[in-house]
Amino acid sequence: MAQTIMKARLKGAQKGHSLLKKKSDALTIKFRQILKKIIDTKTLMGDAMKEVFVSLAEARFASGDFSQHVIENVSKAQIKIRAKKDNVAGVILTQYVTFNDGTDCFELTGLSRGGQQVTKLKKQSAKTIELLVELASLQTSFIILDEAIKVTNRRVNAIEHVIIPKIERTLTYITSELDEMEREEFFRLKKVQQKKKRDRDAAEKVKERLRKEYKDAIDHPKNILDTEVDSDMLFN
Repeated sequence: MAQTIMKARLKGAQKGHSLLKKKSDALTIKFRQILKKIIDTKTLMGDAMKEVFVSLAEARFASGDFSQHVIENVSKAQIKIRAKKDNVAGVILTQYVTFNDGTDCFELTGLSRGGQQVTKLKKQSAKTIELLVELASLQTSFIILDEAIKVTNRRVNAIEHVIIPKIERTLTYITSELDEMEREEFFRLKKVQQKKKRDRDAAEKVKERLRKEYKDAIDHPKNILDTEVDSDMLFN
């Protein structure tokens, strides 16, 4: 019974180790993909920031300083962020997506002069914001995956180097004890059979001796008159 239970535990531990190993591999692949995207996005982010600052300088040169006009016309955020979930091998990753809420409050900005440069600046700024949000989403997923991979690898190592060897040692001990009990039982049965055989042989010898005595008595009956001598009887 104990051996069956330990075998079931060993099978479960091996199955769990296999599943956790596959999970760790899947998370590692996703982790490397995200790391590559982060590097590429940061490169694009650097180029986009350069273009934004150049466009800002061109817009200010063409239409003057419009910072105060922008501040006065801002009532709410035009670009907002929506969060969604992505499941990777049981690990929930948060992803952020940008979307436009409402109309453009700065459609008339630069209408008098420098409208082309202001429009270019708005496009470059929107692109830069999207890259920022994407980079934030990637870095958040990067941190979550890094922690999940560490936890999963710790579990894999614990099962591989602690739990499975412990169960295997227990199984080895149980098997050795069962073998010892089997040898003892075999030795006991052998001794019992030997004793039964000796008893049977002794009983057969007794039967054979009685059979011979009975046969001799039938074949050669004794004559009590010829062979026996009565002793003298004394009477007081």
